[in-house]
Amino acid sequence: MLREIQDKLAKSGDPEIRESSERFFKEPVKFHGLKAADVRAIAKQHFPAIDRMDKAKVFETCEKLMQSDFHEDFMVACEFAHRVRKRFGKEDFKVFERWVAEYVNNWAKCDVFCAVALGEVLEKFPEVAGDVEKWTASENRWVRRAAAVAFIVPARRGKFLGNIFKVSDRLLEDRDDMVQKGYGWALKEASKTHPRQVYGFVVARRAKMPRTAYRYAIEKLPADMRKAAMSL
Repeated sequence: MLREIQDKLAKSGDPEIRESSERFFKEPVKFHGLKAADVRAIAKQHFPAIDRMDKAKVFETCEKLMQSDFHEDFMVACEFAHRVRKRFGKEDFKVFERWVAEYVNNWAKCDVFCAVALGEVLEKFPEVAGDVEKWTASENRWVRRAAAVAFIVPARRGKFLGNIFKVSDRLLEDRDDMVQKGYGWALKEASKTHPRQVYGFVVARRAKMPRTAYRYAIEKLPADMRKAAMSL
């Protein structure tokens, strides 16, 4: 089945889509050249067989897909993981933590994996949030970005504000623009349910916060707050 999935992804690739996708990245990225909807359709087609596996076998299949380093293979792995989210246990956090360190090597992989797996584990087992905060000390730029982006999905429901503030403080002066955008994005999502708290946090740190992160963070604040923040 794994070979069938990977063969289908490889044969379905469009050179124009591949070239277009590559333009969004500064680093080399491997694409077959499929639209996201087509990747999801292939994952959906094969999921019944995945769903019959025990969780360990599902994760083994996901990891083998990730090892190819193709973006579409990684997306299928994320789809499979997301579809078995009701089976997630607290122990799975360590598996996902290792996957971030070993297989996430660009912003797109970071963001999709955080959205479909890490966010789910955080909401189900909020006690692992402290472990995610520790990622801010990593030498790996994508692990540091994941420390913030992991909170984005639950942030949209008003959760983990304190953790987002802790992560943002630890990454505040990070020189990597992708990390800056990551924690700025987390603050932006948090601002939708906690505008005053995020406004106060950002304005208090405006002298040290890189402009990239600052602009991301205030983007969705109410108009009067955003105007005030921009005038400072």
